[in-house]
Amino acid sequence: MKEVILSLITGIIVGFLFALLKLPIPAPPALAGVTGIVGVYLGFKLFQMVAPMFTK
Repeated sequence: MKEVILSLITGIIVGFLFALLKLPIPAPPALAGVTGIVGVYLGFKLFQMVAPMFTK
């Protein structure tokens, strides 16, 4: 949980600095883009769970 909180704090700081410097956001600007990133992560974790079934 500590990693999640530190990641969120770091993201907020980076987002704030990018806005302050008037730079484009370094992440998808829409909820659909963020959801896609979460989907990629979940797919990766799913593969890690099912991969041992195929390597026996």
